[in-house]
Amino acid sequence: MRCVIARYPFDLTRTGVLASMKGVRPELVTGASVTIGRRRYPVKQVGEVITRQDPRDFTADEVVRAMTRLGFTCHDRPEGAPVGEGGPAFLQTASALLGGTGPVAV
Repeated sequence: MRCVIARYPFDLTRTGVLASMKGVRPELVTGASVTIGRRRYPVKQVGEVITRQDPRDFTADEVVRAMTRLGFTCHDRPEGAPVGEGGPAFLQTASALLGGTGPVAV
C-alpha cells in the first residue's frame, strides 16, 4: 500500500512492517501507540523504524493513518495507571527509603 509520511511516499505492507519491527524493543508508551504482533509500540518509534527518518520529521497522525490502513490496531493513549502508582503512598515510601519523614510540599 502506498502512503505518504513526512511528504515522502512509502510502499508499505503488513508483512513488511512486521518484519521491520521484529526484534525491536518497544519504548515506553506515553502517547499514541500501535499493536504490532504481541507488542505495543509508540507510533513515533514505528514511524522511525519503517521510514528511517527522524521522528521530528513526521506526525503521529501520519503513522496512525498508515498503520490503520494496514490493519494494525492503534490506540490513542496508554491505559490509566493503577490507583496509587506515583501517588502519595509512593512518595512516602521513597521518602522513608531516603531517611525522610514524609513527602515534602513543593
